[in-house]
Amino acid sequence: MFFIFGVFKRVYAAFISPPHPPNVEDKDASPPLKIGLLGAAAISPHALVLPAKSHPEVELYAVAARDISRAENFAKKHGFKKWYGGKDGYQDLLDDPAVDMVYNPLPNGLHYEWTMKALAAGKHVLLEKPSGNTAEETRRMFSLADQKGLVLLEAFHYRFHPAIQRVRAIIDNGELGAIKEVNAALTLPKGMAGNDDDIRMKYDLGGGAMMDCGCYPLSCVRYLASSNPTAVMSATAVRYPRDPRIDTGTTANLTFASSKPDEEPVRSTIRCDFAVPPRWGFIPHWPEISVHAVCERGSIDVFNFVMPVIYHSITVRPDGDVPRTERAYTFEGGKGEEWWSTYRYQLEAFVDKVKGRTPQTWVSPEDSIANMEWIEKIYEESGLGSRPQSTYVLPTA
Repeated sequence: MFFIFGVFKRVYAAFISPPHPPNVEDKDASPPLKIGLLGAAAISPHALVLPAKSHPEVELYAVAARDISRAENFAKKHGFKKWYGGKDGYQDLLDDPAVDMVYNPLPNGLHYEWTMKALAAGKHVLLEKPSGNTAEETRRMFSLADQKGLVLLEAFHYRFHPAIQRVRAIIDNGELGAIKEVNAALTLPKGMAGNDDDIRMKYDLGGGAMMDCGCYPLSCVRYLASSNPTAVMSATAVRYPRDPRIDTGTTANLTFASSKPDEEPVRSTIRCDFAVPPRWGFIPHWPEISVHAVCERGSIDVFNFVMPVIYHSITVRPDGDVPRTERAYTFEGGKGEEWWSTYRYQLEAFVDKVKGRTPQTWVSPEDSIANMEWIEKIYEESGLGSRPQSTYVLPTA
């Protein structure tokens, strides 16, 4: 009963009715950053709107959509003060001098163009993952951000939560010895995502399972291995019948260099799928969101590394000792509440960075570029090839 109550309490606070900003009356709080939202995407309420409502240093200011009525409805529903629409709606939002930062959850194929335009307009950008269609796009975006002195963050929100950081700490502290194998998966039952009219099934918009849910397990194994892969040993893709350039699922076998000289490489398998068929034709599979790490003297299994605020478990199995299960919802002695979602922790770090404070953790430009490079390498090995690079050219004048 206590377990069920805890789940309900966290879900209600994080995703349904978050508390009012805890420090909004604090006289020492700095002026809030005004947020501009590009597109009225379905992810935005959970990824930005609700986290913003419990942060005293941000303000939901403006939203833009191609359809101005949709922008108006979204703004009124979620508490934005202004809205823009029509063919120039996105640019009108970027031209608004009051907007300090932009959240870009547009389709993957539009990330590059509108992030470059936002940076050119002098806005900090929180960019949905994957950062672009190619690593070259990602390099250019971070290069422009650096030139402009602006903050650009790829929104790998799970990295900001205590849960995955606790897993990394267990691996790094040497309790179980050097890592030998690390695997991760994010799979969804057929019908939950990837329908025929879904933008994730559009090649020109950067669609595909490896781009969408596959970027998470790839990022996770790289994070826990504390390095980039050395090779893609194999990669297989399940092709979408209506467009064989799109994968509905991909499995890749990678290797990482061992931390000890003359030892076998660290092995890794990542799996992603948003169309797992039902058992016996009618019983849907439960989503798999897991990590399994094998070390010299034991192993770690993680359940739900992507959305741990709902519920997660970290099961540590030391060789010759009793297994234990840990959970981490807050940082010891640090910022955070048990109900804070990964998105709320991420927003905290983003605001800290913009305000000139040191965030608890960060996803570096090099990290984002590398993740996109290895997505491309996996696609190359699977025979599908990279998603099409944007043709947008930022004006030089």
